[in-house]
Amino acid sequence: MIAIRKITWIFALSFLLFSCSKESGQGPDEKEPEDEQPQESYDDLVLSKKPSGYWLASYGDASDLSGKKHDGEFKGPKTESTTLPNGDGANVFDGEAAYLEIPDADHLELTTTGELTIEAWMRPDVEDFPNVEKDKDYIHWMGKGTPGQHSWVARMYNKDSWREDRPQRISGYAFNLSGGLGAGSYFQDHIKPGAWVHYVLVINTNNTSSAYPTGYTIIYRDGEKRQQRNLKDYDIIPGNGTAPIRIATRDLGSFFLGAIGKVAIYDYELSAEQLKENYLKMVN
Repeated sequence: MIAIRKITWIFALSFLLFSCSKESGQGPDEKEPEDEQPQESYDDLVLSKKPSGYWLASYGDASDLSGKKHDGEFKGPKTESTTLPNGDGANVFDGEAAYLEIPDADHLELTTTGELTIEAWMRPDVEDFPNVEKDKDYIHWMGKGTPGQHSWVARMYNKDSWREDRPQRISGYAFNLSGGLGAGSYFQDHIKPGAWVHYVLVINTNNTSSAYPTGYTIIYRDGEKRQQRNLKDYDIIPGNGTAPIRIATRDLGSFFLGAIGKVAIYDYELSAEQLKENYLKMVN
């Protein structure tokens, strides 16, 4: 009799457990589904690396997302927008008079920490820019420099570089305040109009050695280190200049025709791994 009651009790308990699991939509061995975590965005990844300034440069937005309040201002004719490889926006510059200007600030100076990493996504829309530097084959598509107040510049040569034979060379230079020849690094590839390039220029005056007694510049393309050069080659000792940072030009002597977005400036040297991570986040 006791055995019959025990069997009846076990059967009733099993039925109750089966009914509960059926109502909840789960079997006895199934677990509650975990909430999906939101994917980290490209902007989140950049901001996690603590830039001194970060400008999306998209849809008329020139604000600084770093929290340092280095907001910029678009100048010249209004231009259209386009999309980066991940679908985020970027600004198209007309190659004639449009640019973005960011006021001078010590947070953005190489001399503050002795190191600077300058990162941007750029998309040339032509092989030969119509508005080049006077008597030159290149344009300055980003930089910080005016007469007597030079810091650094990002440069690109025309494909038809008949004066200097540097077709489509993309480079970055550090200068003495007085200007003159700069010390820099470059890569020289065929760039199809409309192709996005992840550009990074590093300037480091702290990490000295017998090979680089006063520091160096490094340039990266698409997360890959392409060249490292010596600051001492041109006796470069950077100073604290007062020029603004400009995007799509440097000092209004030439203008970039194409799109630029996601410009970040860091007051330290990012590692090759960190830069590759940023590149892959955008393209994947």
